[in-house]
Amino acid sequence: MTMAQTLYEKVFDKHVVRQLPSGQSQLLMGLHLLHEVTSPQAFAMIRERKLSVMFPERTFATVDHIVPTHTKLRPYQDAIAEEMLQSLEKSVQDFGIRFFSPAANENGVVHIIGPERGLTQPGMTICCGDSHTATHGAFGALAFGIGTSQIRDVLATQTLAMEKLKVRRIEVNGKLRPGVYAKDVILYLIQRLGVNGGVGFAYEYAGDLFDRFTMDERMTVCNMSIEGGARCGYVNPDQTTYDYLKGREYAPKGAAWQRAVAYWDGVKSDPGAKYDDVVRIKAEDIPPVVTWGITPAQSVAIDGAIPAVDAFAASERDSVREAYAYMDFAPGQPIAGTKIDVAFIGSCTNGRLSDFEEVVKVLRAGKHKVQAHVRALVVPGSEQVRKDMLARGWDKVFAEAGFLFREAGCSMCLAMNPDKLKGREICASSSNRNFKGRQGSPQGRTLLMSPLMVAAAAVTGQVADARKVFGIG
Repeated sequence: MTMAQTLYEKVFDKHVVRQLPSGQSQLLMGLHLLHEVTSPQAFAMIRERKLSVMFPERTFATVDHIVPTHTKLRPYQDAIAEEMLQSLEKSVQDFGIRFFSPAANENGVVHIIGPERGLTQPGMTICCGDSHTATHGAFGALAFGIGTSQIRDVLATQTLAMEKLKVRRIEVNGKLRPGVYAKDVILYLIQRLGVNGGVGFAYEYAGDLFDRFTMDERMTVCNMSIEGGARCGYVNPDQTTYDYLKGREYAPKGAAWQRAVAYWDGVKSDPGAKYDDVVRIKAEDIPPVVTWGITPAQSVAIDGAIPAVDAFAASERDSVREAYAYMDFAPGQPIAGTKIDVAFIGSCTNGRLSDFEEVVKVLRAGKHKVQAHVRALVVPGSEQVRKDMLARGWDKVFAEAGFLFREAGCSMCLAMNPDKLKGREICASSSNRNFKGRQGSPQGRTLLMSPLMVAAAAVTGQVADARKVFGIG
């Protein structure tokens, strides 16, 4: 009788090529995703060694971080961005790699493209030179962000050297209150467990909340596993997963579909599987969450106040003091009422169709307008998302409310493109990181929140409870 195992153990073990003298495992990667920022140096290393890409058919590329969202014209005004794109275009052509290109209107954020095309599937090992590769774990895959030298290794060998992780099961049961979303769930978990809480762990998200979540919601939570210190995060695959994948471009077809579903069912965590840690949360306890500091764990409920330094562990207090100074906030100050300058809805965390749908619903229901002093950007996560929004007329809904409706891309999440904060601007953002200077200005300040909370901030000009602004609940 075989011992009960977690999905992590099953998928890891199935992909081990051999044990290395270092004690690590050489792990086969089922899917390798590339973008323009981290791949040029890796391709240069491949060329220097006169190597080829071992499995180009398992390798897919797009461009997302550097893409301007106000225009599609080439060459890009930023010479370095243009050079990066040209480098990727040459590499994919030289090595026979499928490229989702701007010229073909196929580009988008790499972690939205993979699921959208049916490339991301349960039981897979997936890697990409981007920390938010954890997104793909929503499908019951083990998905890892990797560095440039590892990109080189995967291009040349389709394998990675990895140590086995511990597994923490995070169970969330019950129902979220109205106006609380998947983004609030992951921000709350990071606040509770800390930015280093997941170091050495894979996170398994479980419980009836995740069972009811859509794939988009699961992707939002898995996306920010890395912000909690975890190496990856995943949800066990189920009928919701299979319904999402069926009929997509790269999903199995016909008899192969039935075989695939049988395999996918087999990689789920077994009843009785042993975990290194289990955390249980009540969904009803989760409020709308807003970050106030310089890490995603430095957050409060929308009706809460910025905590005092002695509310934190001694090891965190230096970071807390640094956050007070950088953000120009004081202990005891309520987060609601904080004036904003910029509102950004998009990114690999919240740039999918359903993220925008929630905002469109409330904009259509009322006569809300973006405040005159606020620059508000709506950036679809992929060309497909943008096409779907245009087909529904959502671009007009956003434009009439005063939002700038843009081309697809990463935009203001990392700001490796013209969408940047200026000076000390404060941005209400649906993205994933609020680090110092993250959004393009060395002094810029970022407040993370759900898309609906960003919309509430945009139309009131300050951090506000979306439930009150839009009459939810």
